[in-house]
Amino acid sequence: MADFILLLFCTLLWWPHVTLSVTMESLNATDSIRDGDTLVSEGGVFEFGFFSPGSSTKRYLGIWYVSSNTTFPWVANREAPLNDSSGVLHVTAQGVLILVDGNGNSFWTSNALDLPLRPVSSPVVRLLDSGNLVVTDGSGVTGSGNFIWQSFDYPCDTFIAGMKIGKDFNTGLEWYLSSWTSPDDPSSGMYTYQFELSGYPEVSVRDNSTIRFRSGPYNGLRLSGLLETKENPVYPYDFVFAGSELSLTFHSPNNSTLLRGVLGGDNGSIVPFTWNDSNRGWIPHLPFFTENCDRYALCGANAICDNNKSPACSCLSGFSPNNPEEWDAAPGSGGCVRNTQLNCSGDIYITVSDVKVPETKHSWYNTSMNLKECKDLCSSNCWCTAYSLDITNGGSGCLLWFTDLNDMRYITNSGQDIYVKVAASGVAQNGSTIHGSTRHKANNRTTIIATTSALSAGVLIAGLTVVLFLRRKKNLKVLLTHHHSDSFSDYQSSKEDLELPLFDLRAIIAATDNFSMRNILGEGGFGCVYKGVLKDGQEIAVKRLSSSSKQGNNEFTNEVKHIAKVQHRNLVKLLGCCIEADEKMLVYEYLPNKSLDFIIFDKTQSMSLDWPTRYQIINGIARGLLYLHQDSRQRIIHRDLKAANVLLDYEMNPKISDFGLARSFGEKETTANTKKVVGTYGYMSPEYAIDGLYSIKSDVFAFGVLVLEIVSGKRNRGFFHPDHQHNLLGHAWKLFCDGNLVELVADTIQRTCNHSEVQRSIQVGLLCVQRNLEDRPTMSNVVLMLSSEVPLDQPKQPGFFNERDLIKDTSTSSDVQKHACSNDFAITVVEAR
Repeated sequence: MADFILLLFCTLLWWPHVTLSVTMESLNATDSIRDGDTLVSEGGVFEFGFFSPGSSTKRYLGIWYVSSNTTFPWVANREAPLNDSSGVLHVTAQGVLILVDGNGNSFWTSNALDLPLRPVSSPVVRLLDSGNLVVTDGSGVTGSGNFIWQSFDYPCDTFIAGMKIGKDFNTGLEWYLSSWTSPDDPSSGMYTYQFELSGYPEVSVRDNSTIRFRSGPYNGLRLSGLLETKENPVYPYDFVFAGSELSLTFHSPNNSTLLRGVLGGDNGSIVPFTWNDSNRGWIPHLPFFTENCDRYALCGANAICDNNKSPACSCLSGFSPNNPEEWDAAPGSGGCVRNTQLNCSGDIYITVSDVKVPETKHSWYNTSMNLKECKDLCSSNCWCTAYSLDITNGGSGCLLWFTDLNDMRYITNSGQDIYVKVAASGVAQNGSTIHGSTRHKANNRTTIIATTSALSAGVLIAGLTVVLFLRRKKNLKVLLTHHHSDSFSDYQSSKEDLELPLFDLRAIIAATDNFSMRNILGEGGFGCVYKGVLKDGQEIAVKRLSSSSKQGNNEFTNEVKHIAKVQHRNLVKLLGCCIEADEKMLVYEYLPNKSLDFIIFDKTQSMSLDWPTRYQIINGIARGLLYLHQDSRQRIIHRDLKAANVLLDYEMNPKISDFGLARSFGEKETTANTKKVVGTYGYMSPEYAIDGLYSIKSDVFAFGVLVLEIVSGKRNRGFFHPDHQHNLLGHAWKLFCDGNLVELVADTIQRTCNHSEVQRSIQVGLLCVQRNLEDRPTMSNVVLMLSSEVPLDQPKQPGFFNERDLIKDTSTSSDVQKHACSNDFAITVVEAR
């Protein structure tokens, strides 16, 4: 009998439809959670497991408060519910969480395609007392930077302490709230709470694609349109907008207080809640943005809303209703328009105090300017419509607007000042003052300020006359003669006119969605590069000089001067430039496949790069260099040729870019010296890196490095091999001497490549990276060697055989013994001078 009972117990234990509830504190690799099991945080604040919300019978995997097991701040499979209780969550050896049903069908995975997998030795899953489900490598739980994965990166409808709203620009992760569809359905509803990434960032609530509310930008103390966030002891906020992160988060003043904010699925309002332990329930606070003037753009363009007035809407001074009849019937309808258009001379400013500043997605900002600099910049630009001083960083930070002013409202004793540019005559004609209330006039909310003195106005008029005349010409010219503008101070040595279109700043702002972070293509020493689309549909890439860039006028001028003169299918095309409002920008053709280094050095991307395409890229770069060295009007040395400066078009054709360091040679010039060596280590020739001597053979050396990188898929700098200490050049030389070149070829193309083309490319690459510049071929010879079967010379040992050569080598190239391949594979002996 006892044996029968034991057998029955064991059968029930393993029966697939019977589950025994288990409570765990952590999960390791190959562990699982079944329906009925729970993972509990260390302090017992949160639980993680399967649940059914409201009256639903669907099963979801999520987190809930132990004290309130009907409150679910996070749901894993909110878009893919299970139909029964057969779900199982597995932990893989790579630290990936996978939810499957009883038939093994996958319903959710933690890493989807969002983040690259990191090497993991022993993944551990824990639920923290913050409500964050994390995967770490090892048993210790450390800072969030060491998390392999965390649920806080994928918010649902609930904002809890420590969670972020914003974006990580390194990983591309965007953190935002999305409402539930209904109390019984946690799938994404109509409303989202997220940062608008165009212009200066601010938070908005969207109903699908329609903005219903915006917070105003963070001004150093709070989100300017949210009084609830000002010096709040319950919800202290942190705002980060620097480097690679934009984020807003709040912290609980003490660990014993449970706080959460929920994005409502019925009206999109954020409702804060505090847990009351004595009543065992959540106490709701006043929802954010519930006042009438919180409604987005209630009064239309160039108008302002005041909750203390009836009607609440009025036009700004200098503006009148766009449609007076509609406005009289329903104030705010149609917005307001200027009484008199701005004319760039004699305009004045109206100071409007205590306001939530207008929508910032069409604004321009500079975080280091003071109020006077901000005003001067707005005054010098005909299209600037208003300016304001951000109070971040102790009273610095300039915001400029170039369009209509939308969604302004008064915030009594807590708003900011904005200075609206209007025509002086337009204020006199205004039939609707800035605000009709006697109280507001007593508070001196409106002040008129003259923009310029008579002298500066005269100078401005003269300058603008010239600019406007040039812009009316069909083909605009940038004069490379004596020019007063700082932007062209380095053009003084040139006496020829260079035809180059000038782009209007407003067109660039519109094309790039006001330099939206979403449109950033990359970033270099010059500044960020943005994708843009002009009104006619043409795609462009805009390189914008950063105010913090170590580069400046020299590089800007140098690039325009060199690349504007050259036209070749393997050189990136400069379409024009923009120099306005302290901005310096270069406008290029847009190349969708990014840069060569983005593809060849990435394991996933490089799989799509077969050998014919790689060989096409090698030949295209060679032809582009040949044009620069031989066929352009002036002999041009690039001086910074590298994988990052080769862009790829729709058909993967290479185009050499970034001519900021380029130099021109006369017909009979062959070499030059510089005291300032600039470029990229790993691509520099020995004579240039050591002695500052550059020539067309400097570019040839860099080309040789590029060829070996394209063939191998490995970087020259940082290359590692367990059998020796050489860099990629030394490794290729060793394999060439050993007759084993196939080992250099990238794994993804070894079986399908044309071996004769590969071997010829490697040998040409080695000939290009010879230590002595006399031993390197010209690009005309390189193009010939790559495109024909001409016999190739035997290469000698490369320059910079390993990276230590760059530091230790104190000899000139003529002091170095030359070695061809030998059975002993000898290392070059460096002799003293």
